[in-house]
Amino acid sequence: MDVAGKFAELYGYAADGVWSAPGRVNLIGEYTDFNEGFVLPLALPHTAVAAVARRTDGVLRLHSADIDAPVAELRVDELRPLSRYGQGGWAAYPAGVVWALRDAGHAVSGGADVHLASTVPTGAGLSSSAALEVVTALAMNDLYQLGLTRPELAVLAQRAENAFVGVPCGVMDQMASACATDGHALHLDCRDLAIRQVPFDLAAHGLRLLVVDTRVKHELGDGAYAERRAGCEEGARVLGVSHLRDVAYDRLPAALAKLPDDRTRRYVRHVVSDDHRVERVIGLLGAGDVRGIGPVLTEGHASLRDDLRISCPELDLVVTSANAAGALGARMTGGGFGGSALVLVEAADADTVTKSVLDAFDAAGRTAPRVFTAVASAGARREA
Repeated sequence: MDVAGKFAELYGYAADGVWSAPGRVNLIGEYTDFNEGFVLPLALPHTAVAAVARRTDGVLRLHSADIDAPVAELRVDELRPLSRYGQGGWAAYPAGVVWALRDAGHAVSGGADVHLASTVPTGAGLSSSAALEVVTALAMNDLYQLGLTRPELAVLAQRAENAFVGVPCGVMDQMASACATDGHALHLDCRDLAIRQVPFDLAAHGLRLLVVDTRVKHELGDGAYAERRAGCEEGARVLGVSHLRDVAYDRLPAALAKLPDDRTRRYVRHVVSDDHRVERVIGLLGAGDVRGIGPVLTEGHASLRDDLRISCPELDLVVTSANAAGALGARMTGGGFGGSALVLVEAADADTVTKSVLDAFDAAGRTAPRVFTAVASAGARREA
């Protein structure tokens, strides 16, 4: 992607620099981030790349190589949450970051020219939006010499998606994109944003982690995500805790007995048990039993399917067909209602399992999914 060349062609002068930020897959810990729990994502080699130059006249110009649309020209001092550029569309994500920086008191009012291109699949549950946000935040941080840390940039990027775009996501996606390191999964405590880099070199163990993009698009802004978040918050309120992270796993049966309805019980059971699954996976990885995480992944999928009810027939088909073909474990990843699934396989079995999944989709009359190998990669960085 020659984003610098395209930038010069678009704007008539050279960019000040080029930055990149990756998408992510989440190994385990879903819908736990906004409950101040634990997650274990890893960054993908797929990235959003931005060529950016600082301006001095308060204009923000945005262009994407991936969208058939002209340059969007805005004024920094006129950016408003949930305005025309806060109601969906790719431009809301970088514009929201500039708004969030300015709203937090950071001196970015001069504006910028931005040209973006991304290899992160959209609508696949791989955090293409977080990649756009984080690459913009990192570029503005460098160009305006704001001195913000990676976690601080991630929190501001999350605020852009929450308040400007209108998606009530947690901070996992932005933290993974901003803070991941090559060859590691990111063990994140979503309460205090404490980070631990966990070695995750599957090739050294003769394993692969496949990502199966079902090509079923998901939209987290359609209300289903927000409904589950509200249900979790209601469960915490009834249980007298600030967040579900405070419900101990060994006290889960007693907690469930206090809840007034099946929906809230299901949501609480998923969150508390998925926090526990993160701890189990961390323990297995620490003990060198990488293959042992496979059944935990499959167990997590059952919880997302049955308790949180955010799976779909295509995601379930990936899990069942992959496991039937000899996978060590599989689960959907991301916000759900479509998107992608993860499949842990012996490296020698990767082609056989992939073929079985493709054959299952063909037999079911469904669009063939896209399958690729996830490799734990580096987080956001300056490229030039």
